[in-house]
Amino acid sequence: MAIENASFVTEFILAGLTDHPGLHMPLFFLFLGFYVVTVVGNLGLITLIGLNSHLHIPMYFFLFNLSFIDFSFSTAIIPKMLINFVSEKNIISYVGCITQCFFFCFFVFSESFILSAMAYDRYVAICKPLLYIVTMSPQVCLFLLLGVYGMGILGAMAHIGNIMFLTFCANNLVNHYMCDILPLLELSCNSSYLNLLVVFIVVTIGIGVPVTTIFISYGLILSSILHISSTEGRSKAFSTCSSHIIAVSLFFGSGAFMYLKPPSILPLDQGKVSSLFYTIVVPMFNPLIYSLRNKNVKFALKRTLGRVRFS
Repeated sequence: MAIENASFVTEFILAGLTDHPGLHMPLFFLFLGFYVVTVVGNLGLITLIGLNSHLHIPMYFFLFNLSFIDFSFSTAIIPKMLINFVSEKNIISYVGCITQCFFFCFFVFSESFILSAMAYDRYVAICKPLLYIVTMSPQVCLFLLLGVYGMGILGAMAHIGNIMFLTFCANNLVNHYMCDILPLLELSCNSSYLNLLVVFIVVTIGIGVPVTTIFISYGLILSSILHISSTEGRSKAFSTCSSHIIAVSLFFGSGAFMYLKPPSILPLDQGKVSSLFYTIVVPMFNPLIYSLRNKNVKFALKRTLGRVRFS
């Protein structure tokens, strides 16, 4: 019965960030600028890693995939968001909404687990440097990557399965700039406490498992660093982790703030503003964080630009 009722809703209207027409064009150009920086930064980092053989090591293998996820993540969200600023009604079909929601969830979960894989890589590099090549072999890296995308698919399927059989009665205005889980649950006329509980459990697993892995990895890293006698050695060890720590803090901090608080504490109007951080700001900043703070990436950039000038 739920599927039959849901089929009457053939499209949704995305409310967007604001209902003030005067802000639409400034916001359009602002987020267009964000998207351009995101695309250039992430595709640029992917290209640099692909073209420079000295970056073909596990650390940059995971960074390559992080950039791919960030690029795809922002592409699944921002173009549709930009349309909202230049059209009277931002309409999205029912299938389109479910599809966007699936890819949104897939890339969120994938980013969570790729960040935990990167933490494990740093742990092996600092705590077991002599065994690094063996421990982080191509087979192990591929296995970890399959786990990352596998968890992304499982998380997305769990969320989509949670909303596929909801009934949407009359109102089809989604109070968000994208098709997210909580706004769709709020819009449904038969969502229950059980649906919210499923969201909470899935998000807790998607955040809890990677965060636990990251904390354990950095606890062991910190212990190892404190046993390094030279100040230069400690500084070098800390510098290899600093970019990753910043990326982790931005992503998990904004995600937890959005999903792990009851709606009464964080209304959706505030929630969609906070969600800007992990859907738009984080994918834009990650390539900047890793390129500006990484000597190997900067060297690769100079080398690649030198080739272009020579050509």
